[in-house]
Amino acid sequence: MPAATRTRVKMCGITRLCDARAAVAAGADAIGFVFHAPSPRAVTPAQAAAIVAALPPFVTTVGLFVDADEARIRDTLARVPLALLQFHGDETDAECARYGRPWIKALRVHADLDVAAAMAAHPGASGILLDAWHPEQHGGTGLCFDWQKMPATAERPLILAGGLTPDNVADAIRQTRPYAVDVSGGIEQAKGLKDVHRIQAFMAGVASA
Repeated sequence: MPAATRTRVKMCGITRLCDARAAVAAGADAIGFVFHAPSPRAVTPAQAAAIVAALPPFVTTVGLFVDADEARIRDTLARVPLALLQFHGDETDAECARYGRPWIKALRVHADLDVAAAMAAHPGASGILLDAWHPEQHGGTGLCFDWQKMPATAERPLILAGGLTPDNVADAIRQTRPYAVDVSGGIEQAKGLKDVHRIQAFMAGVASA
Protein backbone atom coordinates (compact mmCIF):
# COMPACT_ATOMS: atom_id res chain seq x y z
CA MET A 1 0.00 0.00 0.00
CA PRO A 2 1.42 3.44 -0.89
CA ALA A 3 2.40 5.67 2.01
CA ALA A 4 -0.32 8.04 3.13
CA THR A 5 0.09 11.71 2.27
CA ARG A 6 0.05 12.37 6.01
CA THR A 7 1.40 10.05 8.66
CA ARG A 8 -1.33 9.21 11.13
CA VAL A 9 -0.56 9.20 14.85
CA LYS A 10 -1.91 7.06 17.67
CA MET A 11 -0.99 7.92 21.25
CA CYS A 12 -1.39 4.87 23.45
CA GLY A 13 -1.46 4.10 27.15
CA ILE A 14 -3.79 6.97 27.97
CA THR A 15 -4.85 6.90 31.62
CA ARG A 16 -6.00 10.48 32.26
CA LEU A 17 -8.50 12.78 30.56
CA CYS A 18 -5.99 15.64 30.57
CA ASP A 19 -3.57 13.50 28.57
CA ALA A 20 -6.27 12.51 26.07
CA ARG A 21 -7.19 16.15 25.59
CA ALA A 22 -3.55 17.14 25.14
CA ALA A 23 -3.08 14.42 22.53
CA VAL A 24 -6.17 15.50 20.60
CA ALA A 25 -5.25 19.17 20.82
CA ALA A 26 -1.81 18.39 19.39
CA GLY A 27 -3.37 16.58 16.44
CA ALA A 28 -3.34 12.88 17.32
CA ASP A 29 -5.71 10.83 15.17
CA ALA A 30 -6.28 8.08 17.72
CA ILE A 31 -5.83 7.39 21.40
CA GLY A 32 -5.31 3.97 22.89
CA PHE A 33 -6.40 2.35 26.12
CA VAL A 34 -4.53 -0.65 27.53
CA PHE A 35 -6.80 -3.35 28.94
CA HIS A 36 -3.99 -5.60 30.16
CA ALA A 37 -3.64 -5.64 33.92
CA PRO A 38 0.13 -6.31 34.12
CA SER A 39 0.84 -3.10 32.22
CA PRO A 40 1.66 0.05 34.24
CA ARG A 41 -0.59 1.85 31.74
CA ALA A 42 -3.62 -0.38 32.27
CA VAL A 43 -7.05 1.18 32.78
CA THR A 44 -10.40 -0.23 33.80
CA PRO A 45 -13.42 -0.06 31.49
CA ALA A 46 -14.91 2.58 33.77
CA GLN A 47 -11.82 4.78 33.52
CA ALA A 48 -11.70 4.45 29.73
CA ALA A 49 -15.43 5.09 29.33
CA ALA A 50 -15.18 8.34 31.30
CA ILE A 51 -12.37 9.58 29.07
CA VAL A 52 -14.07 8.55 25.83
CA ALA A 53 -17.26 10.34 26.87
CA ALA A 54 -15.35 13.64 27.04
CA LEU A 55 -13.64 13.36 23.64
CA PRO A 56 -14.62 15.46 20.62
CA PRO A 57 -15.78 13.87 17.33
CA PHE A 58 -13.44 12.29 14.77
CA VAL A 59 -10.99 10.82 17.26
CA THR A 60 -10.52 7.06 16.93
CA THR A 61 -10.67 5.21 20.25
CA VAL A 62 -8.60 2.02 20.38
CA GLY A 63 -8.66 -0.81 22.91
CA LEU A 64 -5.50 -2.88 23.35
CA PHE A 65 -5.78 -6.49 24.53
CA VAL A 66 -3.21 -9.23 25.13
CA ASP A 67 -4.56 -12.79 24.90
CA ALA A 68 -7.61 -11.68 26.84
CA ASP A 69 -10.56 -13.92 27.62
CA GLU A 70 -13.43 -13.49 25.16
CA ALA A 71 -15.92 -12.72 27.93
CA ARG A 72 -13.66 -9.99 29.29
CA ILE A 73 -13.30 -8.35 25.89
CA ARG A 74 -17.05 -8.47 25.28
CA ASP A 75 -17.69 -6.96 28.70
CA THR A 76 -15.25 -4.15 27.92
CA LEU A 77 -16.91 -3.49 24.57
CA ALA A 78 -20.30 -3.32 26.25
CA ARG A 79 -19.01 -0.61 28.57
CA VAL A 80 -16.58 1.37 26.39
CA PRO A 81 -17.45 2.67 22.88
CA LEU A 82 -14.24 1.58 21.16
CA ALA A 83 -13.93 2.12 17.41
CA LEU A 84 -10.94 -0.18 16.85
CA LEU A 85 -9.40 -3.19 18.60
CA GLN A 86 -5.68 -3.87 18.83
CA PHE A 87 -4.43 -7.36 19.63
CA HIS A 88 -0.92 -7.71 21.04
CA GLY A 89 -0.76 -11.37 21.99
CA ASP A 90 -0.87 -14.67 20.12
CA GLU A 91 -4.45 -14.26 18.94
CA THR A 92 -5.45 -15.98 15.70
CA ASP A 93 -7.20 -14.22 12.85
CA ALA A 94 -10.50 -15.85 13.85
CA GLU A 95 -10.12 -14.82 17.49
CA CYS A 96 -9.50 -11.21 16.50
CA ALA A 97 -12.42 -11.10 14.06
CA ARG A 98 -15.19 -12.49 16.27
CA TYR A 99 -16.12 -9.16 17.88
CA GLY A 100 -17.46 -7.53 14.72
CA ARG A 101 -15.16 -4.52 15.05
CA PRO A 102 -12.28 -3.35 12.86
CA TRP A 103 -9.00 -4.54 14.33
CA ILE A 104 -5.25 -4.37 13.92
CA LYS A 105 -2.72 -7.06 14.81
CA ALA A 106 0.57 -6.27 16.50
CA LEU A 107 3.63 -8.29 15.53
CA ARG A 108 6.65 -8.29 17.80
CA VAL A 109 9.63 -8.13 15.47
CA HIS A 110 12.81 -10.08 16.14
CA ALA A 111 15.64 -11.21 13.88
CA ASP A 112 14.03 -14.54 12.98
CA LEU A 113 10.49 -13.29 12.34
CA ASP A 114 9.18 -13.76 8.79
CA VAL A 115 7.17 -10.54 8.71
CA ALA A 116 5.39 -11.36 5.44
CA ALA A 117 4.29 -14.77 6.71
CA ALA A 118 3.13 -13.33 10.03
CA MET A 119 1.11 -10.68 8.23
CA ALA A 120 -0.44 -13.28 5.94
CA ALA A 121 -1.68 -15.21 8.98
CA HIS A 122 -4.01 -12.30 9.82
CA PRO A 123 -5.83 -11.50 6.57
CA GLY A 124 -8.76 -9.89 8.38
CA ALA A 125 -6.69 -7.17 10.01
CA SER A 126 -7.37 -3.59 8.95
CA GLY A 127 -3.69 -2.88 9.53
CA ILE A 128 -0.53 -4.44 10.91
CA LEU A 129 1.44 -2.87 13.75
CA LEU A 130 5.13 -3.70 13.98
CA ASP A 131 6.62 -3.41 17.46
CA ALA A 132 9.83 -4.46 19.18
CA TRP A 133 10.09 -7.97 20.60
CA HIS A 134 10.68 -8.44 24.31
CA PRO A 135 10.74 -11.79 26.14
CA GLU A 136 8.37 -10.63 28.87
CA GLN A 137 6.49 -7.58 27.61
CA HIS A 138 3.86 -7.16 24.90
CA GLY A 139 4.52 -3.60 23.83
CA GLY A 140 5.43 -0.47 25.75
CA THR A 141 9.03 -1.61 26.05
CA GLY A 142 10.69 1.59 24.86
CA LEU A 143 12.78 -0.52 22.48
CA CYS A 144 13.19 -0.10 18.74
CA PHE A 145 13.43 -2.99 16.31
CA ASP A 146 15.54 -3.06 13.16
CA TRP A 147 13.58 -0.76 10.85
CA GLN A 148 15.04 -2.63 7.88
CA LYS A 149 12.55 -5.37 8.77
CA MET A 150 9.69 -3.05 7.84
CA PRO A 151 8.30 -4.12 4.43
CA ALA A 152 8.81 -1.54 1.73
CA THR A 153 5.32 -2.25 0.37
CA ALA A 154 2.27 -3.96 1.78
CA GLU A 155 -1.36 -4.49 0.83
CA ARG A 156 -2.55 -3.17 4.19
CA PRO A 157 -1.55 -0.12 6.24
CA LEU A 158 1.59 -0.59 8.33
CA ILE A 159 1.90 1.06 11.72
CA LEU A 160 5.34 1.63 13.21
CA ALA A 161 5.76 1.30 16.98
CA GLY A 162 8.51 0.58 19.46
CA GLY A 163 10.84 3.11 21.05
CA LEU A 164 9.55 6.13 19.17
CA THR A 165 10.31 9.52 20.73
CA PRO A 166 10.22 13.19 19.71
CA ASP A 167 13.92 12.82 18.85
CA ASN A 168 13.72 9.86 16.46
CA VAL A 169 10.22 9.84 14.99
CA ALA A 170 11.06 12.02 11.99
CA ASP A 171 13.97 9.76 11.04
CA ALA A 172 11.82 6.69 11.61
CA ILE A 173 9.16 7.97 9.24
CA ARG A 174 11.69 8.90 6.58
CA GLN A 175 13.22 5.44 6.72
CA THR A 176 10.06 3.33 6.83
CA ARG A 177 7.27 5.47 5.33
CA PRO A 178 4.55 3.96 7.53
CA TYR A 179 0.84 4.65 7.29
CA ALA A 180 0.92 5.59 10.98
CA VAL A 181 3.10 5.69 14.07
CA ASP A 182 2.13 4.55 17.56
CA VAL A 183 3.76 6.06 20.64
CA SER A 184 3.39 5.52 24.36
CA GLY A 185 6.50 5.72 26.56
CA GLY A 186 8.17 8.28 24.32
CA ILE A 187 5.70 10.97 25.35
CA GLU A 188 5.65 10.26 29.07
CA GLN A 189 6.96 11.95 32.20
CA ALA A 190 6.38 8.65 34.06
CA LYS A 191 4.75 5.35 33.11
CA GLY A 192 1.13 6.03 32.28
CA LEU A 193 1.46 9.80 32.70
CA LYS A 194 1.92 11.78 29.51
CA ASP A 195 3.86 15.01 29.16
CA VAL A 196 2.16 17.74 27.14
CA HIS A 197 5.47 19.17 25.93
CA ARG A 198 6.66 15.78 24.69
CA ILE A 199 3.30 15.22 23.01
CA GLN A 200 3.69 18.49 21.15
CA ALA A 201 7.33 17.78 20.28
CA PHE A 202 6.39 14.36 18.96
CA MET A 203 3.74 15.83 16.66
CA ALA A 204 6.25 18.42 15.46
CA GLY A 205 8.64 15.59 14.62
CA VAL A 206 5.96 13.79 12.65
CA ALA A 207 5.11 16.96 10.74
CA SER A 208 8.76 17.63 9.91
CA ALA A 209 9.08 14.26 8.16
